[in-house]
Amino acid sequence: METKWLAGAALAPIAWGSGYYVTATYLPPDRPLFGAAVRALPFGLLLLALHPARLRGSWWWRTALLGALNFAAFFALIFVAADRLPGGLAATLTATSPLMIMLFAWALAGERPPHASLAGAVVGIVGVALLVLRGTTHVDAIGVLASLVAVVVSSLGFILVKTWRPPVDLLPFTAWQLIFGGLLLVPVALFVEGAPPHLDGRALAGFAWIGLAGTVLAYVVWFQGMRRLPAAAVSLVGLLNPVSGTVIGVALAGEAFTPSRAIGMALVLGGIVLGQPAVLDVLRGRLRGHQRASAPAPATGTGPGPGSADGTQVPACRLQGCPDEPCMLDGAR
Repeated sequence: METKWLAGAALAPIAWGSGYYVTATYLPPDRPLFGAAVRALPFGLLLLALHPARLRGSWWWRTALLGALNFAAFFALIFVAADRLPGGLAATLTATSPLMIMLFAWALAGERPPHASLAGAVVGIVGVALLVLRGTTHVDAIGVLASLVAVVVSSLGFILVKTWRPPVDLLPFTAWQLIFGGLLLVPVALFVEGAPPHLDGRALAGFAWIGLAGTVLAYVVWFQGMRRLPAAAVSLVGLLNPVSGTVIGVALAGEAFTPSRAIGMALVLGGIVLGQPAVLDVLRGRLRGHQRASAPAPATGTGPGPGSADGTQVPACRLQGCPDEPCMLDGAR
């Protein structure tokens, strides 16, 4: 069952990774905030129409807060980071999110991360750097800050989704987050980027994929995994995002698959697998079984004792007076 939910959660970063190619190939250029608003608001309304439910009481502001963290603030900050940093550096900084998610899960949900999961996250970050980072001398402080704050706000939002239990199902809960996030993004996009661009058939198809697969499906399965599994397990599979983007870029965009990329991908996948709590439990179980199998057998108390008067050996337990069998020495009871 745990494998089922983990595999479902892994669909989210794979779908997010496809967004790089779809955005570059199908969507209007230089309009990331418009694209973020489109992937949030209309698809949130669509999901709510399919699964209607009304929030109550404090859940209005709580869900609005989650919409701001998981969608509005995250998308806006990622836009700033992408605009001021090389793409590889921005992706590498974003790859620190598993560590941040584990820390928030420890502080807010009481889930202390295993040391191996923390190590797996570090190995994964190194792998992402090899996978996407290219030599650069330009490091913008505002871009770095925006990228790191984006990691913080999204990680906090994910753990709040894990710990909060609203009076509605997950689907309408996600829909309301998308709606609130989209409502915050629309005025920002209009102010920064101006009027919406013209959308042709290719752009509409691209937004359909980004909205349905990369947003609705991705966030629903991601939130579901966060609720049902340890945060350490789910956060690590988030490192599949740059792996997916690289594979799609090589397969569809003709990007080169260099040895450094191969090593980076191996490190990312190794960090994900070896940092999984379930894998750690299996390894510990096998280690205990090996230790039990190699340990010397304990004394059973039935070995030969001192010799009797006629030279035969008397069982040791009989010399000690077994409670259920009286001693028999020299034929006497």
